[in-house]
Amino acid sequence: MRVSKTIYRVSDLCTKGIIMDATPLPFEAPAPIPRTTPPSRMEIIRTVMRNPLELWGEPSFTLPWIMTRFINERSLIVNDPGLVRHVLVDNAANYRMGTIRQLILRPILRDGLLTAEGETWRRSRKAMAPVFTPRHSRGFAEQMLSRSRAFVARYETSGPGEGQTDDRVHDVARDMTELTFEILSETLFSGEVAGRESEFAQDVDRLLSTMGSVDPLDLLKAPRWVPRLRRLMGRRVLAKFRGIVKQTIESRERGMRDHPDTVPEDFLTLLLRQRGPDGLSIEEIEDNIITFIGAGHETTARALAWTLYCLANSPLDLAEVEEEVDRVTASEADPVHWLEKMPWTRAVFEEAMRLYPPAPSINRAAIKPDRWEGPDGRSVDIPEGTTILIMPWTLHRHKMLWDRPRHFVPSRFLPENRGRIDRFQYLPFGVGPRICIGATFALQEAVIALAVLLGRYRFECVPETRPWPVQKLTTQPQGGLPMRVTRR
Repeated sequence: MRVSKTIYRVSDLCTKGIIMDATPLPFEAPAPIPRTTPPSRMEIIRTVMRNPLELWGEPSFTLPWIMTRFINERSLIVNDPGLVRHVLVDNAANYRMGTIRQLILRPILRDGLLTAEGETWRRSRKAMAPVFTPRHSRGFAEQMLSRSRAFVARYETSGPGEGQTDDRVHDVARDMTELTFEILSETLFSGEVAGRESEFAQDVDRLLSTMGSVDPLDLLKAPRWVPRLRRLMGRRVLAKFRGIVKQTIESRERGMRDHPDTVPEDFLTLLLRQRGPDGLSIEEIEDNIITFIGAGHETTARALAWTLYCLANSPLDLAEVEEEVDRVTASEADPVHWLEKMPWTRAVFEEAMRLYPPAPSINRAAIKPDRWEGPDGRSVDIPEGTTILIMPWTLHRHKMLWDRPRHFVPSRFLPENRGRIDRFQYLPFGVGPRICIGATFALQEAVIALAVLLGRYRFECVPETRPWPVQKLTTQPQGGLPMRVTRR
């Protein structure tokens, strides 16, 4: 592996195991140590409320599946790729959304694409599919590039020292939330999302820490009408989000009515054209916009922030990415081709999503009894009503499936190595009929944003950079990600 330049000071590294005369060891990304003793019922409730990622025990990272029971509910934890395929693809019609998942998400997203089921989901998916085809997503590349360039210019100082970074410590987690919101607003809503961008990251954090957290009443499957105290605290910010959506829709509808020849043909216009008795209701349109504003960009933002953090601790991988970014951007001006021509940049992003999956859990429930028979003679009987837990958090770190599962090793995702990864052991965007509709969009956005960010700047850890992954719908760094941003 070639290192083209000196890219770090030993005193500034926040990794361990660096030896001056040897190749650094792969970075072990911070994460809870798997439990070795089963938790009590009360401990389960307390841990799930605090951080569900701290609940998982050693068997969840070593066994292909575990049948367990909690409060008289049978649950199946799935880590075998064949069984994952059976539940999410081969017999997906037998598995509905998990009850606890819906109790958490539906108050926020209602009938958005992530939470809708049945005919409502099918109509919404059909309406939005044209916007997110690979061909259409490539059409957003220039907008992604221009918004990324405009955003990173904020890291520059002004005045006599213009052209130098201010060397301040930035919360990179918040920065990436703002960047991805601006890209989303520009590409899907033509920059017409109402509200102030400067407040957006703070509002997202408040929404997810209140409305997006597990409540004990969810674990007990109490009816939706029973108030959840923490969610009551998030009603104001949720109302603010819904107000933003309503203003955005009303503004676009006026444009479609008064200036039909100049209205942008973007995601918002497409959805509004689907309104009608045979299409989407105005409530469903609002729910899907909320889904993309409040959740669609959030997953990419978290993955970008974790990528910058892991690279700050992986100097050799950073050198590879910097060399690739410099070479490709110098020879290929069109960002449409960057995703294909930057395999290292894509690999570091995908490895960060393996270690810190933006959506760390996929929950289903069996509608009818089922049975899976594996190719090696193993089988699992799944009774009606069984909760199925397919956890990218455990699946992506499973010792049965990955070499050095707790370490940042992006080379595993290079094109020559991808064939060793089973399609159903890596699920950053899910799989099957409900696979993330914006997967291609997100990958292209991430590579373009990283190329701009890493083409100009280095992101370095400081003593306060001690992130701890917590699950609040997405996998977030508790306390943010303070990092020093310096000009390369």
